[in-house]
Amino acid sequence: MSYQLNREIDLLKRVFLSLSTRVEENVALASDAFQTLDAAKAKAVILNDIDINREEIDVEEECLKILALHQPVATDLRYIISILKINNYLERIGDLAVSMAKKVIYIANTGTETLPVDFDFQPIMEKVKWMLKHSLDSLVQVDALLAREVCREDDVVDAQKRAANDVIVATLKDHPDQCEVLLNVLSITRHLERIADHAANIAEDVIYMVEGSIIRHTGV
Repeated sequence: MSYQLNREIDLLKRVFLSLSTRVEENVALASDAFQTLDAAKAKAVILNDIDINREEIDVEEECLKILALHQPVATDLRYIISILKINNYLERIGDLAVSMAKKVIYIANTGTETLPVDFDFQPIMEKVKWMLKHSLDSLVQVDALLAREVCREDDVVDAQKRAANDVIVATLKDHPDQCEVLLNVLSITRHLERIADHAANIAEDVIYMVEGSIIRHTGV
């Protein structure tokens, strides 16, 4: 690796780490806003997304600059390609956090102080945050084993989401007057599942980066 290419990749790593941290913090804030129905925290999530979108563009531009100027090969090329793809997933995760926040604001504006559904959403939120954190850790640590562990946890989130939806649908039947609030809660569980899916996609790209193996259709 040339000295200049090494410097460019180091800069990319710093920019990408900043973006990753912002996205991870915003997902945690959106989850907390949902748990507490805190509209102020939800509004903060929406404002934070401005910086996330800016840094997502910065990461993409750095990747394209490196590809154009240095034409990296082998491991370096796989790294840049993986960062480009993961950057896209992080942008989508950021958008999902914003969508969660907007639904929290809607629920809070109805005057609802506690969720009208007898279900503990904490486990699914904790699992989703775990998957996101460790998918990004697996990238930083270049750890394919950790990435595979993240992929396996996606089935857990799917099961948690189905359990939550069953309770929400049952509550809808018993309390149709709470329809709008409950439908927003249902959407939030879907957003959480999608964040987990993107975290699993990040982990799959880490495995590709480390091993050169594409496991998307073959399993971990």
